[in-house]
Amino acid sequence: MLKESENPPIIWPEEDSICLFEGRWRVAHTKSRNEKAVAHKLIDKNIAYFLPMSWKAHRVRGQKVKALLPIFPGYLFFCGDEEDRVEVLRTNRVASIIETTNQQKLIQELVQIEQALKSGASLEPHKQLEQGQRCRIVAGPLSDIEGTVLKTQSGARLILKIEMLGQAASTEIDLDNVEVIE
Repeated sequence: MLKESENPPIIWPEEDSICLFEGRWRVAHTKSRNEKAVAHKLIDKNIAYFLPMSWKAHRVRGQKVKALLPIFPGYLFFCGDEEDRVEVLRTNRVASIIETTNQQKLIQELVQIEQALKSGASLEPHKQLEQGQRCRIVAGPLSDIEGTVLKTQSGARLILKIEMLGQAASTEIDLDNVEVIE
């Protein structure tokens, strides 16, 4: 875990708003838990980026610890030309680059996140799951179980079907432990 002073800035270069950056916006899909390391590399290479992060408190060995964590784990947005894209890949910390077809829409969505962060709003990751979407539990005692998501007033449930019987059962789930099955 990084000390507060060792965290990269959320926006770099810090003096600009992301809507003023010149170049093409792309998304770096980073290797697991490499978002901040990629951000540090981009600073060294003078490549503009946006890494939305927020503070999260959790307990480690009974002590309360605060950490600055990415709002979109595994992703970092960067702006530049083709040479910058190649430099991002050369960091060896990026699994792939996602090209954006609608630059205006991406910028518009990123500016909203930027404004919320600058206003001091507390943002946290939120999985966007659709009713009826196939999912897999990725952690906890239900790990690797697959089913269909059902949203309820109190949260979400995973429906487990026995199609041959025309029957199903469901269990309450934590959306933090769910991944969408493509």
